[in-house]
Amino acid sequence: MSRTGRYPPGLTALFLVEMWERFSYYGMRAILVLYLIDAVADGGLGLATAEAVAIYGIYTSAVYILALPGGWVADRFWGARRAILVGAVIIIVGHVLLAIAGSAVAVFMSGLACIAIGTGLLKPNISSMVGELYDKDDIGGRDAGFSFFYMGINVGAILGGFVAGYLGESWGWHWGFGAAAVAMLAGLLNFIHAGRGALQGKGARPPIHHHPDAASASFDHRATAALVGAAAVLILGLMLSGWLNLSSAEGIAGAMGVLIATVAIGFFLNIFLAGDLTADEKRRMVVLGILFLAAAVFWSRFEQAGSSLSIFAADLTDRQIGMFEVPASWFQNLNPAFIILLTPLFAAFWLMAQRRGWDISVFVKFGLALILVGVGFLLLVPAAKIAATGTKVSFLFLFGTFLIHTCAELLLSPVGLSTFSRLAPERFVSQMMGFWFLAASLGSLIAGLLASGMDTSTPSSLPALFNRLFWGSVAPGVLLILIARPLSRWAMLKNEASEPGKNAR
Repeated sequence: MSRTGRYPPGLTALFLVEMWERFSYYGMRAILVLYLIDAVADGGLGLATAEAVAIYGIYTSAVYILALPGGWVADRFWGARRAILVGAVIIIVGHVLLAIAGSAVAVFMSGLACIAIGTGLLKPNISSMVGELYDKDDIGGRDAGFSFFYMGINVGAILGGFVAGYLGESWGWHWGFGAAAVAMLAGLLNFIHAGRGALQGKGARPPIHHHPDAASASFDHRATAALVGAAAVLILGLMLSGWLNLSSAEGIAGAMGVLIATVAIGFFLNIFLAGDLTADEKRRMVVLGILFLAAAVFWSRFEQAGSSLSIFAADLTDRQIGMFEVPASWFQNLNPAFIILLTPLFAAFWLMAQRRGWDISVFVKFGLALILVGVGFLLLVPAAKIAATGTKVSFLFLFGTFLIHTCAELLLSPVGLSTFSRLAPERFVSQMMGFWFLAASLGSLIAGLLASGMDTSTPSSLPALFNRLFWGSVAPGVLLILIARPLSRWAMLKNEASEPGKNAR
């Protein structure tokens, strides 16, 4: 395969757009919890830790749950290109609101809402445009291309973490949020320029969706109405019965968890039952549903980076290097730095595996990712025991955890993007990319809820927390590996199921 085939010209343009968008998002995310718990006199909101991490979970989950309607808008009306343009503008408005909010809660929350809506429009559609650059059967090239694209995400993340994190903690929170707005503006201008060149003709307005006959269209409409109605009745019933408490941030986070799970199930069933799918497409939808669940578990662990691990870095880690104290937010940069270093190795490995005929099932990749993310928390168990004695621990513990988590992420996230773009039914590609990000939404919310009980003033409880995170990740990871071969054969995934004469892995 030629280098142009692996990395077509449009890929670099999308790499740069995603880089600047992720600069804005991760730069803001690095200081979000720290801003929320900072005293009002120092420019923060002065919230309790439990409420702050719950808000973090609500926000990060909202960013990804809105990717589903963002993909729907693109598939049905605007096309990916217009959805990305509108989303970028809304994100810029959101960051400007954060920069001027100060201690005004309403303005700050409005800014978070804008960023969530804008990201929901941008995120699934830029990924679907990457998928447009490759043939369906080019699995190795597609995985390598998405790995390269994923590196753009993390170049932006590390730049955003350093710049916005430093400005926010050292100069003032509004400087950090303002830097994120400038970065997103750079991404928007780059996308407009690329649309006239390398991306010309990509992400166009979709053709009008037609059902094969009137009976199929009628069934689709009835099924959609029934699923929406059932979801509304379920949520209303839970609220009236008191199961959902909307009087606190933690309660709202729990309610959002129910909402996200309901939306995910309803969306999946709607496409599966009323999407006019062939038998092969339905089998592949089952595969995507299983990968969705695995991804949700993974992100519920991985997204501890912005909550429990961020607090661990701030309160329990020795960050002093000579006369300089490393800002706690800078630990967020370890993951994107490792991504940048390791991505070329992973991309080269996927291409080599394809050349040699190695069939490494997507289920094996996801299973290994779950096991590794659990091992990362196991490494923190002895660190938490040291912290329980009142001694701040070496930064090497977090260094090792982020390194292991990065390897896990590279086994799951770019591979998941590639797989969803390849296996999704043609007319639902952007929506299925939104469904993929919905897994991150659910996982992010669970991450906030898992961290809400964390109390660094009594670190003796932390070993138990990290052990739960370990076992809750390793068990489903092992299960995925065990079912990989029979499930791949059943789903008839080309180049995923082992065939006679090939080296199975």
